Amino acid sequence: MGRTPTELEAVDSTQATALSFGTNISWTLAGNLVYTGCQWGMLVVIAKLGSPELVGQFALGLAVTAPIMMLSNLQLRGVLATDAAEKYAFADYLSLRLLTTALALIAMSGVVAVVGYQRETALVMMAIGLMKALENLSDIAYGFLQHRERMDRVAHSLILRGVSAVVAVWLGVYLTGSLLVGCLGVATAWAVVLITYDLRPARFSTRSHTESRLVVRPHEQLNWNWTRIADLALLAAPLGFVMMLISLNVNIPRYVIQHYSGERSLGIFAAVAYLMIAGTTVVGALGQSASPRLARCYARGDLAGFRRLILRLIAIGGLVGAAGTSLAVFWGHQILGTLFRPEYADAADVLVWMMAAAAIGYVASFLGYGLTAARLFKAQPPLFGTVTAVTTVAALILVPRYGLVGAAWAVLLGTVAQSLGSGLILWYAVRIQREIPVT
Repeated sequence: MGRTPTELEAVDSTQATALSFGTNISWTLAGNLVYTGCQWGMLVVIAKLGSPELVGQFALGLAVTAPIMMLSNLQLRGVLATDAAEKYAFADYLSLRLLTTALALIAMSGVVAVVGYQRETALVMMAIGLMKALENLSDIAYGFLQHRERMDRVAHSLILRGVSAVVAVWLGVYLTGSLLVGCLGVATAWAVVLITYDLRPARFSTRSHTESRLVVRPHEQLNWNWTRIADLALLAAPLGFVMMLISLNVNIPRYVIQHYSGERSLGIFAAVAYLMIAGTTVVGALGQSASPRLARCYARGDLAGFRRLILRLIAIGGLVGAAGTSLAVFWGHQILGTLFRPEYADAADVLVWMMAAAAIGYVASFLGYGLTAARLFKAQPPLFGTVTAVTTVAALILVPRYGLVGAAWAVLLGTVAQSLGSGLILWYAVRIQREIPVT
């Protein structure tokens, strides 16, 4: 199933040539650092202007909506970015993403209705769901640009979305005291960025056999070829399941905390856990930039280059994790008290354990990028099913007895299981690939 003669291609002159690996990393780091800083800024705004309970409401909304959205995501961005053979058109990816995102919103509405949350909490969850749906659509455009190794365009979009989100939440909570208004403001801002920047119809064209280029209409960016969409969905379905499991793995300790200790404790835990994201940003930027190169190395049988790049990434992940853990050990109390409020500083011991879990998680993330680059999709659901089971059992045992520290220990155990499992699968796959003769 090859590419069709009218497959969508980027025509903007700024996207004609791939950037260098170093330039892409720089842009990815810049964009993700700004975006992550803004996401953290949203949490700080809610914590400063509101109460731990309000932070807990926001965290619960994310925890409930994230697994559903992650399942619908199908990790299509990673599939697109590592599609070295260009088997599917961007139109196939975009059409599938629109379909799965719509289904996710319907499913989310059903979950909120069935569980029976309080009215304000339910409305906040739906607003967060709308935010995530818009983020899903921007994400698939990022995959296209990542495949073309134009991470500068992704960075520009992330900066626009991040800054607008902080402003929207601040205005909403400060002027009305309502988290719902803030979240709706974020959704509005992200819709504007999506329509005016991420998915502008003129950014894509059809290429004929004679290489002539034509600007296409909006509907031509979609391709409702159900056979191709079904094939792509089947290919990516294991990764969608994996993304859901990853999200559940992150959020299960939050569900258990909310059940046993309420929204206030959940708010404190969420604020502490969010500090892990600084290192996650660096790891994500490096992994996203390296994914196309890893995929090409593996596809052409350059296993030495593949292994060398993976090991370099793992070493960086270990260093970033060690630095974060050291900061938590020596200055955790001061960091939490300064960034949020004094009551958050009492959770400094939780921060230490969470940063230790993050250090191991960074290594696991790079191994995960390697698994995706090697197209080892079917191996990932059993892996993350096991990881989620470990985290769930640990949380159910440790949280009731040790509280927030127990939740951090559960996260730590889950990341250890993920690192070990990912490493073993990748090692075995490379070993098998080495034994296959090159034709």
